[in-house]
Amino acid sequence: MTNPWNTRFDRDEYVYGTEPNAFLLQSFKQIPNGRVLCLGEGEGRNAVFLAEQGYEVVAVDASNVGLDKAQRLAETRGVQIETRVADLTDYDLGQEQWQGIVSIFCHLPPELRQSVHARIAPALAPQGSLLLEGYTPDQLAHGTGGPPSVEMLYHPAMLQQDFANLTINWLEAKVRDVTEGIGHTGTGAVVQLIARKI
Repeated sequence: MTNPWNTRFDRDEYVYGTEPNAFLLQSFKQIPNGRVLCLGEGEGRNAVFLAEQGYEVVAVDASNVGLDKAQRLAETRGVQIETRVADLTDYDLGQEQWQGIVSIFCHLPPELRQSVHARIAPALAPQGSLLLEGYTPDQLAHGTGGPPSVEMLYHPAMLQQDFANLTINWLEAKVRDVTEGIGHTGTGAVVQLIARKI
């Protein structure tokens, strides 16, 4: 069966652009210096940006085509990232090894979302931070990106429950202009989370 993300990324153009997500750009300093894991990282724009800031970055995605583009982007920018082609269903996030975990528009079916989110707190080192941005169900009215299925969208109460074992420093649902490649362009209904492991 063809990987739909490989099909999406199999073009010269970067579908979600080459610049970092705006929320990550304004919030990355919440992550202590050290190792960062980027989940569902696709073509690498956020991983490469974090590497430019001095972090040691591992980018995980199910699409080898996307991660090949991530490596090309890193080479263009003169930085190094590690890429791992993996299915998040059984990917081992490890124990207390990341100063930061980044999840930007990494939308997953409910059971997989709960499984992945449950692995995040144990995987963070003490004082490590999670940065997450995703679309809310209100995004369906905008049609400017994200999955078309409401069950794969996020809302604040869901994230509060998923990350009850972390200290939530920021949690907000908002409407913002999203200009991130052809894949995400226009008005977007998002939820943003910054949480820390104490």
